Amino acid sequence: MNSPTALIADDEPLLRERLCTLLQRCWPELEVVAQARNGREAVELFDQQSPQVVFLDVHMPGLNGIEAARSLARRAQLVFVTAYEQYAVQAFEQGAIDYLVKPVDEQRLADTVQRLQQQLARPVAAAPAALEAVLDGLSAELKRRAGNPAGHLQWIKASVGQSVRLIPVEQIAYLRADEKYTLVVWEGGEALIRKTIRELADELDPSRFVQTHRSVIVNLHEVLQVTRGANETAEVQLKGRRELLPVSRSYLHLFRQM
Repeated sequence: MNSPTALIADDEPLLRERLCTLLQRCWPELEVVAQARNGREAVELFDQQSPQVVFLDVHMPGLNGIEAARSLARRAQLVFVTAYEQYAVQAFEQGAIDYLVKPVDEQRLADTVQRLQQQLARPVAAAPAALEAVLDGLSAELKRRAGNPAGHLQWIKASVGQSVRLIPVEQIAYLRADEKYTLVVWEGGEALIRKTIRELADELDPSRFVQTHRSVIVNLHEVLQVTRGANETAEVQLKGRRELLPVSRSYLHLFRQM
């Protein structure tokens, strides 16, 4: 029989390692196949490793644990790890998602492990019908407590010919990974910059810019239409542009309400 597998997502390395250590004691058969530093990396690593259990820190930079959960909830058993118990009480009470409060208590983790083992022993079932509502509520609470933090990227500096151009982010249509560079496409043209897609995704305003694929970020204000394709993928067409941009299955949920 194959060993159960898990992914841990937390932006604090020491907390990831502590959870790994506690899991080794509480559930020695469990194999932690990946560790992620943020929600976006968690989704990418999940697609590569397909673990059965995911431990998600609620508050991570870029894509937080709640938003990552929207991609993963129907494909794995989820456990939120949070410094604030009130973030996850609603989810726990409705049986949608389990949670652990930092610093993780070993006995509490043992209880969670027992529940997970029971769930994994059953036939795979659909996610609870209340899950989306629970995640919406948790997301709203997280935003309310976090406020509207400043510091999102306002300009992107790019070399265009012999000059350096400051591109206002609101003029950007999309960004696409190009080997070691990122292609910035805006209303004035195109340019290559040295920042990676992952770095930009964490710095741009998530209310305006969303990652649709591991190599693509689009400006939501520029989206004309989204066309669904095979295998839970899609393509995005932007206003006034011919090219079609990919949407992988991990990010398709971002467009379900459009």
